Amino acid sequence: MIPEYCRALEENEISEHCFDLIFAFDEIVALGYRENVNLAQIRTFTEMDSHEEKVFRAVRETQEREAKAEMRRKAKELQQARRDAERQGKKAPGFGGFGSSAVSGGSTTAMITETIIETEKTKVAPAPARPSGPSKALKLGAKGKEVDNFVDKLKSEGETIMSSNSGKRTSEAAKVLTPPVNMESVHMKIEEKIALTCGRDGGLQNMELHGMIMLRISDDKFGRIRLHVENDDKKGVQLQTHPNVDKKLFTAESLIGLKNPEKSFPVNSDVGVLKWRLQTTEESFIPLTINCWPSESGNGCDVNIEYELQEENLELNDVIITIPLPSGVGAPVIGEIDGEYRHDSRRNTLEWCLPVIDAKNKSGSLEFSIAGQPNDFFPVQVSFISKKNYCNIQVTKVTQVDGNSPVRFSTETTFLVDKYEIL
Repeated sequence: MIPEYCRALEENEISEHCFDLIFAFDEIVALGYRENVNLAQIRTFTEMDSHEEKVFRAVRETQEREAKAEMRRKAKELQQARRDAERQGKKAPGFGGFGSSAVSGGSTTAMITETIIETEKTKVAPAPARPSGPSKALKLGAKGKEVDNFVDKLKSEGETIMSSNSGKRTSEAAKVLTPPVNMESVHMKIEEKIALTCGRDGGLQNMELHGMIMLRISDDKFGRIRLHVENDDKKGVQLQTHPNVDKKLFTAESLIGLKNPEKSFPVNSDVGVLKWRLQTTEESFIPLTINCWPSESGNGCDVNIEYELQEENLELNDVIITIPLPSGVGAPVIGEIDGEYRHDSRRNTLEWCLPVIDAKNKSGSLEFSIAGQPNDFFPVQVSFISKKNYCNIQVTKVTQVDGNSPVRFSTETTFLVDKYEIL
């Protein structure tokens, strides 16, 4: 391996490339044992590019170019001032701060330019520290022309550029979670979050689901209304209304209205009017079952993983099943797969990506091989989103308190994952 970095086995060559050798040996030896890696893999691991570093360098180069342009502009201004002074027969003005009280003679331009160059370089050279206040130097979202050109160049080289305003991967999830464009004056947001933990050998350790109906009224003439709730849940959900909501009216007629019908709901603010909770260890309640089966082979492990949708009324979008991989063993060899996959060599994970899981696509499988032990592939994590909620609780109608006349309304339903793990 040493000849890959040093032209000769001499002390000066090894000293010159000492850090490259240290990083390479670090990829070979882990916890005192030799890793099963080849030279190509070592080169790949040690030469990985950092997207943040590229952007930082691009911003820094832009700053340097701007500093040089400012330097040339100042030099021209000083030259012009000297010429004007000479034309008028006056003594050229002194330029304080450059080591002399006045500058004259044929070397004026060279001295001014050289001094400004040194001054600007002194400002740019130090490595920038994190500022306490706002700074433009590390503002990755800046829309400068140079940075935009650099990002376009990265895209042309095949780099994946992430959006800086969300911190999450840009995907079809954004489209699914986008609120309705035609939001009515009365708008309901129904949101559910699930936290689930299963054992690798089967069995539901815990499943907890929280849901809420948020009401938003944008026109005060619709402040005095009632919501007609349809509850088709058969799983034993515990319901709880807001303290200002008439609990007796809800229990008797499934209507959400204020205790004092003369009062109005708040305008232009999200108000939680109903929430529910479901906690269970019943396996039949698992919306999406995951079965991960690693088996040891002569070259490592053969991993079979499959999913099955148990709640067929659901439609899960942007499903990502994340399987951890052992470090330092390279990429997995994919056998059969339903959907697509992504291998993240930096996080040592394999992401199995499925755009939609529904009744027509309720099951699928993935097979891959890689060096490692069965315990290396746990915990498996799952994420998804859905426009349909799990507990079948919906607002079917909205009416005025006076006259019981119907009111147009819009609804936004979201079913999200808080935690979904197979340990």
